Amino acid sequence: MTSLIETTDLTRILHEAVPVTLVRNITISIGEREFVAVTGPSGSGKSSLLYLLGLLDRPTAGTIKVRGRDAEPMSEKERAATRLANIGFVFQFHFLLPEFTARENVEIPMRKLARLTRAEMRERATTLLSSLGLEEHLHKRPDQLSGGQRQRVAVARALANDPPLILADEPTGSLDSKSSEQVFAILEALVNERGKTVVAVTHDLEMAARMHRRIHLVDGRISEEEGAKPGF
Repeated sequence: MTSLIETTDLTRILHEAVPVTLVRNITISIGEREFVAVTGPSGSGKSSLLYLLGLLDRPTAGTIKVRGRDAEPMSEKERAATRLANIGFVFQFHFLLPEFTARENVEIPMRKLARLTRAEMRERATTLLSSLGLEEHLHKRPDQLSGGQRQRVAVARALANDPPLILADEPTGSLDSKSSEQVFAILEALVNERGKTVVAVTHDLEMAARMHRRIHLVDGRISEEEGAKPGF
């Protein structure tokens, strides 16, 4: 199986008055069409690991490779370009821009990548939102949408540039049970029907048990790993 992202001895330390180790010596490989849960108690390094995998933060030591390419020598511009082309993000709090409509929010990553015409971006955003049941909400701003609807817009935005990898940080953490199940079903369908790889940080152990693989962190280290990569 082709590895989309892999790390070797990944470590992140905050050099403050008292140094704080967020992630310590993590070596993992995540391949195509995997549905991976990252679990652990609060403060265990889950979100820190996700930010490192998404090239939103730099490690203190160790390596990260995206599609075989080492991220360490990349300039900030190269890292941004790598993120735009390869990684979509879904956060617990959707971070939609309040002044823009749902469709305009989804168009933002496409505008940054600058591969499509304006008409093509509008058409793709409309198609993505419609596929997530939001065809009647294209022109609504985030404050006119429910929590579940906002999170579906965030998923559409993550898919805007058709990246192979989706990183989700507590994507259902702020939702009610019905909306949580809807968002989980969408993430599951991204893997099973669209061939994406999804790595999701979650406190929901029932949800994690329904995923292909679980990486459990304690004090910044992998303490347990369950499940296997599909095809292995």
